[in-house]
Amino acid sequence: MSVGEVLVLFVAGLAAGTMNTVVGSGSLVTFPTLLALGYPPLLANVTNNVGVLPGSFSGLTVSRQELRGQRPRLIRLAVGSLLGGTIGAVLLLLLPESVFDGVVPVLILLACALVAVQPRITAAVRRRGHPIGHGAVLLWTAVLLTGVYGGYFGAAQGVILVGVLGVFVDEAIPRLNAAKNVLAGLANLSAAVVFVLATDVAWLAALVIAVGAATGGQFGPRIGRRLPPAAYRITIVVVGVVVSVVLLLD
Repeated sequence: MSVGEVLVLFVAGLAAGTMNTVVGSGSLVTFPTLLALGYPPLLANVTNNVGVLPGSFSGLTVSRQELRGQRPRLIRLAVGSLLGGTIGAVLLLLLPESVFDGVVPVLILLACALVAVQPRITAAVRRRGHPIGHGAVLLWTAVLLTGVYGGYFGAAQGVILVGVLGVFVDEAIPRLNAAKNVLAGLANLSAAVVFVLATDVAWLAALVIAVGAATGGQFGPRIGRRLPPAAYRITIVVVGVVVSVVLLLD
């Protein structure tokens, strides 16, 4: 690997780590970068998953304030993320890539819609007396399915998670974003274990991306903490729509 390629991958990892800890979709930077450098799609996807993983956990070191009091909820939802990430990774290795191609943009657009209208949906659910919180079966199932998606491809997994959490959990968006970072990181971790055990990883490329992502993960939560709720919501929706358009045009 040339010095130029190392620099490109580091910058891509830096951008991905920052984006993932703010709104998600960082893989839409690193994955195309790996493809542009000549890595085959499957190897690029697997290498990207392993490479961006440290960024999520790096971001947690500066999100302790937002995570305070969320441990019981996250312990319950973590099982869904870990299981979903494992299933998604297995599907990636066993199924043709075309299976999810038509579904992914729809999932992301749905997540954007959830983020946009989440306050109204939450209020309506409360008025009707339906359960909102970490014990909701629908929330756990949605986190599981998002983990499947994250293990399979992962771009905009964070956008989907914020949309889902926002409907069922009565918290400010920065706290939802911190919870999202935990759950997305766990889904990626379980998928990475499958990939390491079952297929090839371009380890040098993954290492360079990992260093960049871990560095970027230190900036993301600080940026998100300064955004007002409306700006946070608009940022998530804009990023999600852009990702959907990119995937539809690809």
